[in-house]
Amino acid sequence: MKKAILISSATALLVAGGVAIAAPGGGKGMMRADANNDNQITRAEMTAAMEARWTKMDVNKDGQISKADREARKAQRFTEMDANGDGGVSQAEMEAHRATRKAERFARADVDGNGSLSQEEMQSMRGKRGGKGMGKRGGKGKRGGMMKRADTNGDQMISKAEFQTAAMARFEKADANGDGTVTAEERKAAREARRGERNKRGG
Repeated sequence: MKKAILISSATALLVAGGVAIAAPGGGKGMMRADANNDNQITRAEMTAAMEARWTKMDVNKDGQISKADREARKAQRFTEMDANGDGGVSQAEMEAHRATRKAERFARADVDGNGSLSQEEMQSMRGKRGGKGMGKRGGKGKRGGMMKRADTNGDQMISKAEFQTAAMARFEKADANGDGTVTAEERKAAREARRGERNKRGG
């Protein structure tokens, strides 16, 4: 029973890792592009984040994101967790992996590198993680929907052009005044608009 629980937990971490590669950095969604932690995203930051994200997702470097890339990334994540290379993930290895990820998130949030988080750094971290601080990730299945929308020709593979188009379309939609920067207020308005659209579809 204990072994089954460990396997289930390891699988959950691998799935979470797959979602995490949707964007680099320590934030959530579009906020992961906020390289200078000023709580807004410029077009240049978004473009740089897209390049980094593409490089990470296209594991086999064939110019497409496909099921093969997702499986390869899962294998990479498992290898990272299996510290002693024995082909299994122990509870100690799982806890060590979680601790490392938490430490990395803290380091990214600690902008001035003084070993503690100021009120501003805490607020920025919460904003990036959707108000969840350093706790659990929120929302399930959103990445799958986004990736489906990006696959415009329906071949179950995403080209770099499709990927860039989908990502920039979201940026342009959020950038309400068209000044090339998405502010906190614009992000909030975009979230509320998406929530309203989902409610309409659900109703």
